[in-house]
Amino acid sequence: MKIITYNLNGIRSAIAKGWIEWITEEQIDIICVQELKAEPGQLDTTVFDKLGYHHYWHPAQKKGYSGVAIFSKVKPDNVQIGCGNAAFDFEGRVIRADFGDKSVFSIYFPSGTTGDVRQTVKYSFLEFMLPYVTELQNQGRKLIICGDYNICNKPIDIHDPKGNKDSSGFLPEERAWMDKLFSLGFVDSFRHFNQDPHHYTWWSFRANARNNNKGWRIDYIAVSDILKPTLLSAKIIPEAKHSDHCPQLLELTW
Repeated sequence: MKIITYNLNGIRSAIAKGWIEWITEEQIDIICVQELKAEPGQLDTTVFDKLGYHHYWHPAQKKGYSGVAIFSKVKPDNVQIGCGNAAFDFEGRVIRADFGDKSVFSIYFPSGTTGDVRQTVKYSFLEFMLPYVTELQNQGRKLIICGDYNICNKPIDIHDPKGNKDSSGFLPEERAWMDKLFSLGFVDSFRHFNQDPHHYTWWSFRANARNNNKGWRIDYIAVSDILKPTLLSAKIIPEAKHSDHCPQLLELTW
């Protein structure tokens, strides 16, 4: 089973940059996308039907903002739109698809880069999300949490840790939350296979950052520890250029 997480920074923009052709070639089984910035009625979704995907959308109520979706060649047993928190569901932050005892999430964590108000929202989301996913795991569900977490966990995950020590996305409180997640029965699937530096999933549009690989690793697939024996490989795909992010791929036995 091949699963990717990919913040598209606008699905219509990504499609214009060849995203449909890319997923066709890559033969991805489950695609978790974030930052749709569109509703299904604003694009031709029949292309996904033709490719064999069941597709489920959770756009934000605000036009052109946020939104998550899951595209799957395997039909889920159940799809949960939202997380039950009205404020976060209004912003289209969470969608979950269940396959037997496994649950695949696509989550778009808030960014705090626009100021204190949104940083407070980000902390509220983190405070809500940790018990939410751990409770599901405690109930026996095996979780695959795909998403744009908007956090770099370790200094190795950011090109300039010293210069960004006070930047949203690399604040001590955010990094501590990631540490806690991985201490409560989850594994960072990429780091499970790769401990090398200079692997990033997002680059600023400024200062030719992508060409110089001055990036941040803020997109993750966190997996319940119980699934570790099923993990086959994980990689970041920087050559996929449909967004200011790039995808992470996880392969596992299903």
